[in-house]
Amino acid sequence: MRGLIVLLFILATVTIKSNSQYLLPITKHEPTKQFYTTFNIGSSAKSPVNLLLDLGTNLTWLECRKIKFLTSLRLVTCQSSTCKSIPGNGCDNNKSCLYKQPNPLGPNSDITGRVVQDRASISTTDGGKLLSQVSLHHFTFSCSGEKNLQGLAPPVAGVLGLSPGDSSFTKQVTSAFSVIPKFSLCLPSSSSGSGHFYIAGVHYLIPPFDGSNNPIPMTMSPLKDIGSGDYLINVQSIYVDGTPLSLKNPNLLSGGAKLSTVVPYTVLHTDIYNALAQSFTLKAEAMGLIKMSAKAPFKDCFEVSVSKKNMPVIEIGLPGRAGEVKWRFHGANTVVNVMETVVCLAFVDGGKKPKEMMVIGTHQLQDYMLEFDFSRTMFTFSDSLLLHNTTCSTWPSQK
Repeated sequence: MRGLIVLLFILATVTIKSNSQYLLPITKHEPTKQFYTTFNIGSSAKSPVNLLLDLGTNLTWLECRKIKFLTSLRLVTCQSSTCKSIPGNGCDNNKSCLYKQPNPLGPNSDITGRVVQDRASISTTDGGKLLSQVSLHHFTFSCSGEKNLQGLAPPVAGVLGLSPGDSSFTKQVTSAFSVIPKFSLCLPSSSSGSGHFYIAGVHYLIPPFDGSNNPIPMTMSPLKDIGSGDYLINVQSIYVDGTPLSLKNPNLLSGGAKLSTVVPYTVLHTDIYNALAQSFTLKAEAMGLIKMSAKAPFKDCFEVSVSKKNMPVIEIGLPGRAGEVKWRFHGANTVVNVMETVVCLAFVDGGKKPKEMMVIGTHQLQDYMLEFDFSRTMFTFSDSLLLHNTTCSTWPSQK
């Protein structure tokens, strides 16, 4: 009987753990259009580190001298199971574990650093407020040199790995705490408020949504191939105000679209961009917008009166459970203000031979709730929160 009680207690504990969820803030650095989160690394509860969010980085890396308290930092050895579990690991002469991976801000450069472990502290949440602090006792990351910080926003000390790889920050957290293997991002469009970075999110409390009786409406679509190390979605078609784009080569969409938290504006193969720009221009001019000269890096710009803010809607058609679903982008996500009465199509021509045919950037992702679920290999997205008179910057008071 006593054994049964112990078993039931263990099962109850596991159930409680599986319902835990965590919340970190997201800050937008306006001059660089970069997004970073902040949490404590090290032995002190007051050792905050700012790290750039990157969906393409596997192992988190940072300039470790930016951490105030390093008394609990320890090197990972080459022969350890931790080192061996990291794909592409290496060794130095001191038999320390090394790891090399691409620099998200330097396409032709790599980041090499010694693999280390330390404690990381994050907050539990009820979906809206931050509750108690918990510790990830063996957070694995790499220490990099200060020269690798070039291009990063001044407050940022490194890059937080959010890739589908097993060494990513989110995979480490969900594995350590035995919680739902997923994370969610709500990128703020303003630098004056905090966005939301959920791990194992169950309830998303962003007023007026309360998480249970009035949840944020979400749409699901399968991720294309997380084994690639990137988050790719299956693009079936693209529409402007309901009219599908006519592409010379429809196969350009077959590779899908890569989601990025470091590319500021969506980058398209030249043929996709030209078809989108042509269709958008026709619709915009029919609405009374006047074509203007280009404003680099944007090629298609328009004069618009202060009172007339309607813009053509751009939609991406994705596979859903019962046919095609549409991810809709409205004015705030389709254009960018370059002058008081001039807006530009917030998409960039990536040339004829880009590595990826489509890379969806942060301007398009702002003010949407985006969920990456590893257990089902699904990508889930909301409508623009702006359509519900709220934003990702809505952050309730702490408990």
